[in-house]
Amino acid sequence: MIRYGEIFLKSEPVKRRFISMMVKNIGLTLEAEGLSHRIEAPRGRILIFGDEPGRIAEVAARTFGVVGASICTVTTADIPGISAAAEERAERCILPGESFAVRARRSGVKGFSSQELAAAVGSAILNRIPEATVDLTTPDCEIFVEAREFGGLVYDEVIRGPGGLPYGTQGEVMGLLSAGIDSPVASWLMMRRGCLMVHVHMRGGRFGGADMEGTVLRHHARLSAWISAHPLDLLVVDMEPFFEAITALEEPRYRCILCKRFMLRVAGILARERGAHALVNGDNLGQVASQTLANLAVVAPAASIPVLRPLIGFDKEEIVERARAIGTFEAQPGDIGCAIAPRHPSVAAPATTIAQIEEKIGVDDLAVRAAGTVRRYRAKNGVIEGEAQTPGFGVSPPGRSHRG
Repeated sequence: MIRYGEIFLKSEPVKRRFISMMVKNIGLTLEAEGLSHRIEAPRGRILIFGDEPGRIAEVAARTFGVVGASICTVTTADIPGISAAAEERAERCILPGESFAVRARRSGVKGFSSQELAAAVGSAILNRIPEATVDLTTPDCEIFVEAREFGGLVYDEVIRGPGGLPYGTQGEVMGLLSAGIDSPVASWLMMRRGCLMVHVHMRGGRFGGADMEGTVLRHHARLSAWISAHPLDLLVVDMEPFFEAITALEEPRYRCILCKRFMLRVAGILARERGAHALVNGDNLGQVASQTLANLAVVAPAASIPVLRPLIGFDKEEIVERARAIGTFEAQPGDIGCAIAPRHPSVAAPATTIAQIEEKIGVDDLAVRAAGTVRRYRAKNGVIEGEAQTPGFGVSPPGRSHRG
């Protein structure tokens, strides 16, 4: 049995569309795992029938939009039927001398309240297991019972899901993916909110660490495992000519701001080609010099479409904890440093100075040329399928075709 959260608060047409999308996503995920199943979606719940309920619950619980999954006994929606199933469940759940609690819900069923259902089921369990005790605060075992229009449900365990909204309900965004900790988490959070994701990585070439691109590919693959059966594209862009241009400048302290603005310019070009609605990055207010409020204000105008910053108010430990949970944290990622990062970066770069430098190096032409170097990798079910041809990706400068 699958539970969903805020979807239930949507209007009926939106709710039906979101539930339909979530049922589709769950089905694709189970098919990708080779699990035979049948899905029903009565009001308020999604039911999955199959021969491997444990595996089905585990796999389905990773689907965006799912609040929780449970292995259930389905019975009649009356007190005798629910009580009988609860007694059997309690005998497997409650060990000698342990306490228990009954958590009851009722929807669309008349003749008794949730409290009356809980009391009746609790009495039936005590009759079957007289040595058990009731503890409604910190029980050793919880028995959940639900009486609904389509029948009764009895279960004793809830596998927590990621929550959010079904993947694919909010349109496409383009996430700037790096080898660091923050950007994969930012991407995951927007995927959890229903956004179709495409990643773009700005490759530093000889100016980036030797392990940079390999780490990015691992991030990309691991994130694709959260949207099983949906392909996830990664566009890799060559940044070397831009880095060559800014390292030739006498003033190094503005390099990070110039770099972030350049990335937004290039990503904006690619996003417009794909029809993506927004960019996503891992900015976290005050974490580093380029993410001070003053510098964010200078960087932001370089974007031609909205920039979403889901981590802006997170503490670093919160980000690390989330990265561990989603599988993108690497304690030893290898050499992923940037060779041109200044020792003393500016914390408040003047916008006029940045504009003058960009005009001097011809940033618009550099951005178009960078967007014309795209290589595409596709990941699916946690595996990189390899470099693919990329028709339609990247803007090619006059007289120069982009790489496939």
